Amino acid sequence: MKSHTIFLRTGCILPDGLNLVQEQFSETWMSVADTTSTVLDEKIRAVGWHFMWLAETYSCSDVGNIATSAIDRAIAGALKRIQQKFNAAELESIKVSKYPGFKVVRANIHARHIQQHASFTLRDELKVPQLAVR
Repeated sequence: MKSHTIFLRTGCILPDGLNLVQEQFSETWMSVADTTSTVLDEKIRAVGWHFMWLAETYSCSDVGNIATSAIDRAIAGALKRIQQKFNAAELESIKVSKYPGFKVVRANIHARHIQQHASFTLRDELKVPQLAVR
């Protein structure tokens, strides 16, 4: 798995005509093959949609004697931490530390979001104070 790999939540709605090669990564996430976040952003904006770059970062570590399986588990763990309201993610970095007989892997992932509208509203999280009527 390479840095800047894009993940889409299973069932993520994409613009019509945007054909991405996706591969099942976990139960709820697909990895997108042969693209970068910059290229995906350009494709999405070309059809009038938006690829939101959110500041939230999620991390997870895992230990194993085989780096590839520990990497996959660390990424899966970080993806599980991403809030349900976000439908995409970008792998920022993977750090592998080697020790005698085992490896420690840390994956850092940024939350992303793909949507048709320009503003990101969190309707469920907005609480408007009710004024008493007299």
